[in-house]
Amino acid sequence: MKKLLNTLYVTSENSYLSLDGENVVVLDDGCEIGRLPLHNLEGIVSFGYRGTSPALMGACAERNISLCYLSPQGKFLARVSGRIKGNVILREQQYLYFLDEKKSLDIAKNCIIGKIYNARWVLERATRDHGLQVNVEKLKDASINLKESLDYVRNSQSKEQLRGFEGEAAQIYFGVFDELILQQKSDFSFHGRSKRPPLDYTNALLSFVYTLLTNTITSALETVGLDPYVGCLHTERPGRVSLSLDLIEELRPVLADRFVLSLINKKMIAKKGFKQKENGAVLIDDETRKTVLVEWQNKKKETLTHPFLKEKIEWGMVPYVQAMLLARYLRGGLDAYPPFLWK
Repeated sequence: MKKLLNTLYVTSENSYLSLDGENVVVLDDGCEIGRLPLHNLEGIVSFGYRGTSPALMGACAERNISLCYLSPQGKFLARVSGRIKGNVILREQQYLYFLDEKKSLDIAKNCIIGKIYNARWVLERATRDHGLQVNVEKLKDASINLKESLDYVRNSQSKEQLRGFEGEAAQIYFGVFDELILQQKSDFSFHGRSKRPPLDYTNALLSFVYTLLTNTITSALETVGLDPYVGCLHTERPGRVSLSLDLIEELRPVLADRFVLSLINKKMIAKKGFKQKENGAVLIDDETRKTVLVEWQNKKKETLTHPFLKEKIEWGMVPYVQAMLLARYLRGGLDAYPPFLWK
């Protein structure tokens, strides 16, 4: 269990939540593993199937503490809240901010700043850790260009302009992505991003992991009461989680891309785990998909110090922290939305 920004996260799938006086008690196989006073909480998020006592549900509803339930894999299941829970007010604020061209542009800028900043440090980390295996000069040139892109993004006057700068930065980054593939080079060589459909093994992995991360971010937005379908930068379409696609930008390089590179470079997956259709589309077979899912769950359990909170958390909690920070900004508790900046 972990308390972040007045929200309690219970990550053990065997945990049962109960009420003892004015405290929420977390039980695992009948043994108490933690407790917190209810008056310190605004929300409780449980990643398990064991459930919650009716007494605790009633106490949370009475005190306007939201209860969110997710599967152990992070899929959003349900939210229980009291009669006057402020999610409606938060969503109303979200809609007002996102309809305001300047305010929504500011949020979109920060998301893209996070993306380019993190992409740059993925390259810098590669030159530091694998200087004898990569083309250092090529990666350093790309890093310098990405640094210049950050200034263009900060000075963007419109979303159309911002999308243009983001696209140019993505071309720079993916233009040297093949340098980061250190093992199984002949099988997983990368010659540019292809999406629908992916046309090589690396692109197939990237697309699959981006989908996993998008689902996690959508669940995170649901837990704090934000509408994942109303975004700042990505246009709204029926069924499109536009806000999730906004927030994924800053996490793509550092979480998804590095994870895919790790799968390839550590030889956790191989060419035989893919098949190519007649139209050129590359698909991942069931066995390899299972391997990716297992390793993804393991990745989410690794820890880091969050650059804004300065607290140690698991990687799997990062999307939830960013969703909370965005909600706090929309409520007026922060001067700006702080993107996730990794180094």
